[in-house]
Amino acid sequence: MKTNGARFLETLNIPFELRDYEVDPEDLSATTVAKKINMPAEQVFKTLLTTGGPGAYAFAVVPGNEELDFKKLARAAGLRKAEMVSLKDVQPLTGYIRGGVTIFGAKKAYPVFVDETAILFDKISVSAGTRGTQLILSPDDYLRAAQSLEGGVQTADLVKNAAHVLEGHTA
Repeated sequence: MKTNGARFLETLNIPFELRDYEVDPEDLSATTVAKKINMPAEQVFKTLLTTGGPGAYAFAVVPGNEELDFKKLARAAGLRKAEMVSLKDVQPLTGYIRGGVTIFGAKKAYPVFVDETAILFDKISVSAGTRGTQLILSPDDYLRAAQSLEGGVQTADLVKNAAHVLEGHTA
């Protein structure tokens, strides 16, 4: 099934693979998605909508096996604080439902902050814009596509205790 995310990447001539999986509405965790699409959880990135106050929104894209560090995100985004947007506001703000949020084709282009570990991999996985479908693409292509959005993109250390993730990896 073609999703908004896939159509967006096609307009930029960015190569990707769509990988479908069976959705369990009771378990939408990125680690579960990783098992279902046969990829390591650290390569399956979840897209979270955050806020730094009224009208200040940003996407945080972090590995599925990690937890977003709100202080690090706030620092990277130049905000006093950051927190998750309430679940009831996710769909009105992005056009997507929990478990299917992607930066591509969202209602509005919010700034995008991608955890710096993304560049360690040949391929990463992100939601294609619907539950049950993931986009698999190179981190460079993901960042290039994100750069084409009006909100802008930057990589930063966004996860709690990220030191262990980088050990043993060379970029």
